[in-house]
Amino acid sequence: MNKPLVSVCMITYNHKAFINQAIEGVLMQETDFDIELIIADDASPDQTKAIVEGYINNNSKNILISYTKHSQNIGMINNFIWALKLCKGKYIAICEGDDYWTDPLKLQRQLEFLECNPEFVLTYHPVDVLFPDRRIEEDFGIKNIIEKSETNIYDVATFGNFIHTPSVVFRNIIKEFPNQFYQSPIGDFFLYMLLAEHGNFYALSNKMAVYRYGVGIHSSQDSQERAKHWIKTLSLIKEVIKDNTIKKILELRIQNKRLQTLPSNLQSMQDLNDINTAKVLIRFVPIKNLISAIFRKIWR
Repeated sequence: MNKPLVSVCMITYNHKAFINQAIEGVLMQETDFDIELIIADDASPDQTKAIVEGYINNNSKNILISYTKHSQNIGMINNFIWALKLCKGKYIAICEGDDYWTDPLKLQRQLEFLECNPEFVLTYHPVDVLFPDRRIEEDFGIKNIIEKSETNIYDVATFGNFIHTPSVVFRNIIKEFPNQFYQSPIGDFFLYMLLAEHGNFYALSNKMAVYRYGVGIHSSQDSQERAKHWIKTLSLIKEVIKDNTIKKILELRIQNKRLQTLPSNLQSMQDLNDINTAKVLIRFVPIKNLISAIFRKIWR
């Protein structure tokens, strides 16, 4: 096998009920380039290892599967960064062990775009969101927040984590990660901000993956705990970002999230705080149609 053009980064922990679909979504890809699948298991106590090894032993596809199970749990962010560093491809795609791809041409479409458009560093697309009760809804991230195909670092900083991980393919251009990344409770958004310093993002229109809501660590937390994680993540990003305008945007989002950690009887102030924060953000963010988008309460 030649050096892979795309590395698929798949972190997993206790995903025995989901890992089959995640792996099969990768193995069904129809491409004219080589792929490697990096699976990083954070010491799962369930049968994830046996399931993955079954795929490795019976793999007839021209896709190299590399599997590592840590001897002890190192934490989601450390496992994520560890797996990213193993990726040898020119591009990296993400599919965590509880999500899955649904379109065999997903990687081909996204790679063709990136190869032809060097000014973009990341592509993403709509996904279906699968809830624990088996209900499926359209991607609430893109649908309710971003109404344009091309986004930049100001959009990402302002609108938050509107990109679901199983939809992304990005250039493998970050070789050294800042220490703050290791401390961040939210790894994907931190990574997006690092990448956005190098170029713009592009949204394809094809819906090609499923994101499981309420299964991962962040989506299963209550609103106050999520707000605390956002405060820490945004504060850490603010330490490493270079653009002063972005720093101001992040600080305003931090202030907004702090209100969500107050007792519930004080959170009725949140609507007013959202509006006031939006008014200030408008002064700094040079993107079209920002006013109408912000007033939909997009603070996730």
